[in-house]
Amino acid sequence: MSRSGNNTAVTSATSAIWEHHVTVPDTPAGFTVRTTFPTNPDGVEVMLEQWQAGSEEPPHSHPGDDMTVVIEGRMAVQFYTREAGALAPDGEPLILSKGDTGYIRAGRIHDARYLEDCKLVYVHDKAFGFTAHD
Repeated sequence: MSRSGNNTAVTSATSAIWEHHVTVPDTPAGFTVRTTFPTNPDGVEVMLEQWQAGSEEPPHSHPGDDMTVVIEGRMAVQFYTREAGALAPDGEPLILSKGDTGYIRAGRIHDARYLEDCKLVYVHDKAFGFTAHD
């Protein structure tokens, strides 16, 4: 749906959903987020993320499955395995563009590079967590 009740076009550039983002200490430059935290212990955590082109997340994993929906932009996700104590790329990077949805299993090591300015809807099973991997 791209129209509000008064027939004025609403887009990701004009919707209030993308306002009130904040920066978070100890996160990559170029990242802002708007969050909510569920009261349901079996619920999900939802974040509206904005990433500037050229931003990157280092290799990491999350404690629960996650889903990312790309609202605007283009990003790359590289998966890794640990071999002899070091991280090794696992396949080619997955490229997600506007309209794409990506899923990542709990504990799966991956990084992310933002090839264009991105707006994402990020959904994490239960409470969000982040574990860095070197």
